[in-house]
Amino acid sequence: MKRALLVMLILVLVVSFFAFDLGRFLTLESLKQSQHDFAALKAQSPWMVAAVGFVLYVVVAALSLPGALVMTLAMGALFGLVMGTLLVSFASSIGATLAFLTSRFVLRDIVQQRFGDKLKAINDGVAKDGALYLFTLRLIPVFPFFLVNLLMGLTPMRTRTFYWVSQVGMLAGTLVFVNAGTQLAQLQSLSGILSPGIVFSFVLLGVFPMIAKKITAWLQRRRVYGKWNPPARFDRNLIVIGGGAGGLVSAYIASAVKAKVTLIEAGKMGGDCLNYGCVPSKALIKSAKLAHQIRHADHYGLEASEAKFSFQKVMARVHEVIRTVAPHDSVERYTGLGVEVLQGYARITDPWTVEIKLNDGATQVLTTRSIIIATGAQPFVPPLPGLDEVGYVTSDTLWDEFAKLDTVPARLVVLGGGPIGCELAQSFARLGSHVTQIEKGARIMVREDSEVSELARASLSADGVDVLTDHKAVRCGQEDGHKFIVVEQDGKSRRIEFDALLCAVGRVARLTGYGLEELGIETQRTVATNDYLET
Repeated sequence: MKRALLVMLILVLVVSFFAFDLGRFLTLESLKQSQHDFAALKAQSPWMVAAVGFVLYVVVAALSLPGALVMTLAMGALFGLVMGTLLVSFASSIGATLAFLTSRFVLRDIVQQRFGDKLKAINDGVAKDGALYLFTLRLIPVFPFFLVNLLMGLTPMRTRTFYWVSQVGMLAGTLVFVNAGTQLAQLQSLSGILSPGIVFSFVLLGVFPMIAKKITAWLQRRRVYGKWNPPARFDRNLIVIGGGAGGLVSAYIASAVKAKVTLIEAGKMGGDCLNYGCVPSKALIKSAKLAHQIRHADHYGLEASEAKFSFQKVMARVHEVIRTVAPHDSVERYTGLGVEVLQGYARITDPWTVEIKLNDGATQVLTTRSIIIATGAQPFVPPLPGLDEVGYVTSDTLWDEFAKLDTVPARLVVLGGGPIGCELAQSFARLGSHVTQIEKGARIMVREDSEVSELARASLSADGVDVLTDHKAVRCGQEDGHKFIVVEQDGKSRRIEFDALLCAVGRVARLTGYGLEELGIETQRTVATNDYLET
């Protein structure tokens, strides 16, 4: 009932404002026309004029009515810089807080109940850094004043925090606009528009957003880096952690502009793409495609025949392709490009310092102006009961493990219906494996359009892959020397025997061991960054 009455009161006031065209009194033209009358009234009753102006400002701000800017200029024109700033600062903050409380009382429960899950990230962010967010919005008015008041009322921000941050954050802008009002009060003719005072005021209005942005950036840096002291000198301009595709490109570009760069990689240069992903998989796909084309040569007017091949030679060719490409990503090449390459494990000890445990056992510490974390990802292995006992390969390990086999696995189970699982399932099916692909979702290639999923499934089925969607892997086991996996669909279990099992259910970012947790950097599924990929 109280909520309904408040809404009705606000509606009546807002509708009355527009119905009676009260906004005509809150224009710059009206201000100039009434300037002398207001000045005379202020001379007779200064405190009454100040009180009335203060209350009107609070009402305008609380009801989110247009005209606050003109009232700010008017306060400057009537009361000067100091008194005008005091009146506007407190009136605008109180009005904003009333709008904040109104939004909270009327809307917050409704919005949170309906969109609580979607707003969780925002609520968590406000709970953690709400004061900084609000201060930034007040200092750099990207969003309208009234919109910030209403939206903040929907969050868990405390009223006291909202008030004092608003007052402090709006103070600089208030000073600029009140000062502009004091100068407008002195304008007697059009020629006066070029007076130094007015020109300076408008220059302030123009440069204020840039100054505010610099102040906000400085405060954010101070908040982030305040716990550490920067080194007196830097050993490097840039340290790149990770020698995969992202790290190599970053190091190359930095070196090309004459930066002093160190690239740190503990394992194989080239990362996933060269050693486990793009290069080996496409080499395997090529061999499998040729076998498929020979088997279906009649489609091209030729005589079809069964492709004869040695699986060992197929895998040997995969490794030969890797060796052919490897020099392009090698330590020697990047050293020649001017990049210092260190083989070892990196740990960030503060925002400018990296400790490297070299593969030869030594330890090296370097300071740097910037750090790029390009550590890539690794296959995710699900916590499936019995999986470790029966053994499995991933897209990282199959190239070495399958190279030890004399023949292609007769029965291959592929867990996962993503792009990696699909391309490998098709390749091994074309090379002669009986492949069963298990996907717990309703379709494979779930990130693609449904038409793409259907096309991929049809292609896999045509190559003999048994695609099982809506099937959940329950457990693995071994009985009488036979390996098997149990899957469920609609409450019914099914046992599938296999000779090899490939886990291809996705990849997870490598986030641990680099000192990120100790630095307070958020790491959930990925490293939390801003719009510029900075922590």
